[in-house]
Amino acid sequence: MNNFKIRIEPEAFEDIQRIAEWYENQQEGLGERFVDVVIQDIDSLLPNPFIYAIRYNSIRCLIVHNFPYMVHYYINQQTNTIEILAVIGTSQSPDIWKEKSSNR
Repeated sequence: MNNFKIRIEPEAFEDIQRIAEWYENQQEGLGERFVDVVIQDIDSLLPNPFIYAIRYNSIRCLIVHNFPYMVHYYINQQTNTIEILAVIGTSQSPDIWKEKSSNR
């Protein structure tokens, strides 16, 4: 069995921070809750990151529980790394990641 590790790309980390700040401005404590849920959801990938189907160009998406966002990730099987590429709203087009992911 593979022992995967998680790497959150700087762009995805910035996405999480930006979204958390927005939620925190809406209601105190909601930004922290968003971060907690995203981290729990990302960690849930460790036992089986292949659980979600490929959506486009080797990119898989995990829906964040209770928030309208999706975690876009890539599985690097050479390094056993789950690479978190972006966290974007479910109403946004993933086109911004299709070009980036075509290089994988």
